[in-house]
Amino acid sequence: MFRRRRFEQIPELNTSSTADISFMLLIFFLVTSSMDTDKGLLRQLPPPPQEQQPPTDVRKDHVLQVTLDANDHLAVDGTLLTPQQLRQRLIEFVAADRTAHVISIQTDRATTYEAYFHMQNAIVAAYAQLRERYARERYGKAYGELVEELRDEVNQYYPQRISESKPSKGGEL
Repeated sequence: MFRRRRFEQIPELNTSSTADISFMLLIFFLVTSSMDTDKGLLRQLPPPPQEQQPPTDVRKDHVLQVTLDANDHLAVDGTLLTPQQLRQRLIEFVAADRTAHVISIQTDRATTYEAYFHMQNAIVAAYAQLRERYARERYGKAYGELVEELRDEVNQYYPQRISESKPSKGGEL
């Protein structure tokens, strides 16, 4: 005797709410997890020169030499400084000769990004402090409260004159 196999229908799973649950889990993990943000330096490069310009001669006493070696030692004109001391030194240097100064930066390829970031942050902070002080003296307002035309005038009063050379190889400063 042969038994006939009966084909029983298997009930289907109800998947109507699966998409909703997946979407809710996605939102939950996006809201509760932290995203790593990259640190960076906000810099705007100058436009390329329209025509070939001869190099400008700068007096040696108007140049402040900032070096950062492979061991992350920060030096200004051969004297070791911390980033806070660098900031104060830059404020004094730029305030003494605000239009003819040049800050020359020399780094090493082995310099860590953290040390380079702290050095650049000190430079930007020095200019920001000088511009803030000038804006308050001249216009009686904070630099951030000034309209764009006045901010441009303050930026021209204290221009950033930074020269950064290519990094040297392995401790050759």
